Amino acid sequence: MEVGERVVCVDASKLPHTCDELSVDVPNWVVDGSQYTIREIREHDFGAVGVLLEEIRNEPRYFRLIDKVIEPMFKISRFRRLKPREVQVLEEINAI
Repeated sequence: MEVGERVVCVDASKLPHTCDELSVDVPNWVVDGSQYTIREIREHDFGAVGVLLEEIRNEPRYFRLIDKVIEPMFKISRFRRLKPREVQVLEEINAI
């Protein structure tokens, strides 16, 4: 995946033990089946890869795991690339 690419959310789940914390830290959450545009991809020191999305913005927060204040990111594995037909349909809609 790359910046500017359109993706679809395939996993908007939250683990039961993290629901309350995520609701506070990441109030604007992804929705299964919704399409998004990647605005940034970041690999963290501990190996996790996250993305920021054009359509969703959250306030920066302090994360103890990385000892930084950053905008919360979504795991890249929560998304898949759009299929060629999905991209074609989007292009046709945008041309109207």
